[in-house]
Amino acid sequence: MPSLALPHPNTHLLRLSDLMLLLVAMVWGSSYGVAKGALAFYPVLGFLALRFSVTFGLLMPALLRADAKQRRDALVCGLPLGGLMLAIFLCETFGVALTQASNAAFLISLCVVFTPFVEWLLLGRRPTRAMFGFAAVSLLGAGMLSGASGEGLPGRLGLGDGLMLAAALLRAVTVCMTSKLSRDRHAPALALTAVQSGVIGLGSLGLALLSPDGLPALPSDAAFWSASIYLILGCTVFAFFAQNWALKHSPPSRVSLLMGSEPAFGALFAVLWLGESLSPLAWAGGTLIVLATLWTSMRRG
Repeated sequence: MPSLALPHPNTHLLRLSDLMLLLVAMVWGSSYGVAKGALAFYPVLGFLALRFSVTFGLLMPALLRADAKQRRDALVCGLPLGGLMLAIFLCETFGVALTQASNAAFLISLCVVFTPFVEWLLLGRRPTRAMFGFAAVSLLGAGMLSGASGEGLPGRLGLGDGLMLAAALLRAVTVCMTSKLSRDRHAPALALTAVQSGVIGLGSLGLALLSPDGLPALPSDAAFWSASIYLILGCTVFAFFAQNWALKHSPPSRVSLLMGSEPAFGALFAVLWLGESLSPLAWAGGTLIVLATLWTSMRRG
């Protein structure tokens, strides 16, 4: 399979891309704790349907303003990517509900290590030998982290941790597929984000309506709505736009590597805001994951 290497990037655009991705890492790091708080008031499928349906409504004008070719490109890219992202958010949100927010933030960062292997499969770029070592270190860290959470023994994942690992793998696939599908397309980032949000929102709503319990009435608690607004505007509208834009100016591995700071922000937020605590074994496991992402960054950044 031929390599889809990027041309030499504009230095200014690359730096702007880096800055935007670090901001995304910050807001996404905090999202696990915020989402865990919102899920205390409303079930997962209903919460996802609300979050992404509102996002779709906010971004619909951007899709309508696009010309016919741009809308077509947004649909061609956005429909399959939206399906992948629906799977990601189902795994992430159910995972967050079943494990600590700090665990979720560490485990999702394994996307950084998974991405080179997914690139090998999808884009034909073979990872270096060192990547196999980095992957082994990361998975050891994940086993230590999940074992310390009380859900299982080291090396034996609990359901919530397993869902976060699945989300990390799906993120790696989505990063590569976004780069591959959008490279020769001309869909504006906001239009593409609108299509993706619509797929996630409608998919979640359909699943919720098919579930035996259906959808309960929306809660009136201010804490739920403040969390929802933050997740919609910061962690969805801004973050999706920033990632879609950055993927046009950076290779997939660089995007994933810059997002490797997400677990640090996530763990810090969970400890300071939610009052979560991590055992020495969990901190050691999380540290191994972060070190693996840093080593990967130095090798591939």
